[in-house]
Amino acid sequence: MAIYYFFAKVVSLANGSSAVASAAYRAAERLTDERLGRDHDFTSKAGVVHSQIMLPEGAPERLIDRETLWNAVEACEVRKDAQLARDFVAREFVVRGMIADLNVHWDKAADGSPKPHVHVMLSMREVGPDGFGQKERDWNSSELLQEWRRSWADQLNTRMAELGLDGCVDHRTLETLGIPLEPQHKIGAAGSRREMNGEDAERADDHMRMARENGDKIIADPAIALNAITHRQAAFTLRDLAQFVFRHNPRSVV
Repeated sequence: MAIYYFFAKVVSLANGSSAVASAAYRAAERLTDERLGRDHDFTSKAGVVHSQIMLPEGAPERLIDRETLWNAVEACEVRKDAQLARDFVAREFVVRGMIADLNVHWDKAADGSPKPHVHVMLSMREVGPDGFGQKERDWNSSELLQEWRRSWADQLNTRMAELGLDGCVDHRTLETLGIPLEPQHKIGAAGSRREMNGEDAERADDHMRMARENGDKIIADPAIALNAITHRQAAFTLRDLAQFVFRHNPRSVV
C-alpha cells in the first residue's frame, strides 16, 4: 500500500520545544541541551535504521556532529517566538544551503504491518565557514512547501512505476480536490498524553470539533470517505476505509 504523507512543522521556542530534544528523539541518541542544561536521552528508542547529517557546501565541518549542530541552532535564537527547525519528509534541501538531519524510522502500525517513514530536520539560517548567519525567509514560504509536496509525490510515483506497482499517490489537499472534509491535527502518543494530563485543551477541543463536523458530512454522504481515501492511497482495504471513518468520526468510539 502506498500512502502519501508530507507534513511540515516548525520547532519553536514559543511552545517550549527544543531542537536538541527533537533531534535526539529522531536519531535515538542522547544529546546535551546547553540552553536547558539537561540531557535528552532516547537511546532506548527502537526502529531507527539510518541516521545522517548532510551539510551544504561551505558549512563548517564541526556541524556534522548532531549535538553541536542543534545547540548552535538554538544559540542563534533569542526571541521567544523563534522558529528553530522544520521537520518533514522531503528532498532537495541541502542544495539550497540548508543543513539536513536525516533519520529513517522503520516502525510498525497497530495491525503489525511495517510503517517506514523519514524525518528530516532542517536549519533555517544561511551557513558559512564561520557558522550561522541570517534567516532565509524564503525557505518558510507556502509556495516552496507546495513545490516540495509536488516533487515528493512525483518521486514516489516514479519509484512505484519502476517497481511495477499499480496506482499512484496525490499530493493535492482535500480542498483542492473538492472533498468537503477539514484536515485534522495529527495527535501522536505524546500529544495524547498531554491531553490526558489536561494540557493542550484548546488543541484537543479543536481536533474533536473538526472530527465531529467531518463525521456529520461522512454520515450524510458516505461517498465522501471513499473519494478521500481513493486520492490519499494508491490501494486500500475495507479495514483502511473503516479506520479512515473512525478517525473522522468521534462518535464511532462510543
